[in-house]
Amino acid sequence: MRDPYEVLGVKRDASADEIKKKYRQLAKKLHPDLNPGNAEAAAKFKDISAAYDLLSDPQKRAQFDRGEIDASGAARPERQYYRAYAESPEGAKYGSGFDAEDLFADLFGRARAREFRARGTDVSYVMPVDFLEAATGAKKRVTMADGKVLDVTIPPGTEDRQTLRLRGQGQPGFGGGPPGDAYIEVHLQPHAYFTRKDNDVHLELPISLSEAVLGGRITVPTVDGDVMMNVPKNANTGTVLRLKGRGILDRKSRTRGDQYVRLKVVLPEPPDPELTRFVEGWSAGREDDVRTRLGFKK
Repeated sequence: MRDPYEVLGVKRDASADEIKKKYRQLAKKLHPDLNPGNAEAAAKFKDISAAYDLLSDPQKRAQFDRGEIDASGAARPERQYYRAYAESPEGAKYGSGFDAEDLFADLFGRARAREFRARGTDVSYVMPVDFLEAATGAKKRVTMADGKVLDVTIPPGTEDRQTLRLRGQGQPGFGGGPPGDAYIEVHLQPHAYFTRKDNDVHLELPISLSEAVLGGRITVPTVDGDVMMNVPKNANTGTVLRLKGRGILDRKSRTRGDQYVRLKVVLPEPPDPELTRFVEGWSAGREDDVRTRLGFKK
């Protein structure tokens, strides 16, 4: 992955506010909702989101600046494993390219160094996951910083910034010691029209004027696919309907949240002259001050 500072176009000494401002500028320009069907914009949006995730976290930014993690957030094993020793006076002479056996030989003697047994280093990785993949579950494959390929199961109901642990998938142990673990931090990517609140899914759904006035059954997208829903007659913009059990799986109770559908009445485009004539005739002589009826003061 590219250097996150280069991705966002900021200097390495940029303040947190400068980084946030730059990210918002790019996000407004590249957001998938504003670039439907534009694969290049979608890829760039993922890149700037990953870069901002790293640089907006003071601890991760400091680790990256020190060279302890790479641009993906994965640990650099040689830095993490021996940092405490290498930064001490005894370890300063080794720099970044010392040999592990030489290190332990200085500490314990050459014979004992060969017998030294230690657990491998844990590694970490930041994984972008699509909204629907996290909602319904998925299989993902990631390549770690050392080139190791891992197959990762995304459980249904996975939350943003949730960390998945893969036992024994970290760096190999020293002297026959057990391997470390791999930690995958999930970063959810925004969906074009679904949003999540706890285990409920929210959706703003456009409906036509005829569907609003006459009601009827319409097709509604959910995280599991399309379903049919009844729209009551004379439905207004802002009417909220509930689809029970169509939300996100709760990992503890194993029950599902609901989906809330907020209706938005949309007039025909381009305007229909026949509809315009009908409304002019229908409204003649009718006094219905909607704003007054709804409590707005003149």
